[in-house]
Amino acid sequence: MSTVLVTGGSRGIGRAICLAFAEAGYDVAFCYAKDGAGAEQTRAMLERMGAGVQCFCCDVSNEQSVQEMFSSLFGLEVLVNNAGISSFGMIQETSLAQWERVFAVNSTGAFLCTRAAVPKFLQRGEGCVINVSSMWGETGASCEAAYSASKAALIGFTKAAAKELGASNIRVNALSCGLICTKMNEVLSAEDRRAFVRDLPVAREGSAEEVAQAALFLAKNRYITGEVLRINGGAVI
Repeated sequence: MSTVLVTGGSRGIGRAICLAFAEAGYDVAFCYAKDGAGAEQTRAMLERMGAGVQCFCCDVSNEQSVQEMFSSLFGLEVLVNNAGISSFGMIQETSLAQWERVFAVNSTGAFLCTRAAVPKFLQRGEGCVINVSSMWGETGASCEAAYSASKAALIGFTKAAAKELGASNIRVNALSCGLICTKMNEVLSAEDRRAFVRDLPVAREGSAEEVAQAALFLAKNRYITGEVLRINGGAVI
């Protein structure tokens, strides 16, 4: 049985990815940092689907925590680095601690998990990494400098890792998400969200389930690597 590990799987995009892979026949491992109640809901949903489930409490920015999770992981075919946090504020109002925390989760977390996954992939003879980035990592967002820069770093890491690991039959791709209807984006006002989607070719927000289907596509297509697949409704063309 194939196993996928999804970081940040207690809600939103992470939960949707867990469910999509379970429906496709994967066993699912996922982690969470704080939302224990949400994690239990995800676990229950997966178990009802008949998937094998492993649930870990893991801070992906903590090297020891990541090592402990991977040491307990039963096999691995696909790693989805989805865990992420946002930060809103003007540059001059952003503290160094805020900047470093965003990078620690969004960029360093993906590095630590990918590094820990490589030995398991090598043992298996193949592997797939999917990094959940953002359109703001491509274009930058006003008052989201830390978030935009961390997601840009994730795209750069994706491309470098794809080149380095390809010879070992390990593929690395990224999803560049636009405005997705999740709890993270609830910080935006309803009017701001309406204004954003008004100019989109598809004129609506995306769903977590649509992102999940894109992740599943990248996991299944074995001739795609180093790609940044845009799930943004045409916001960046």
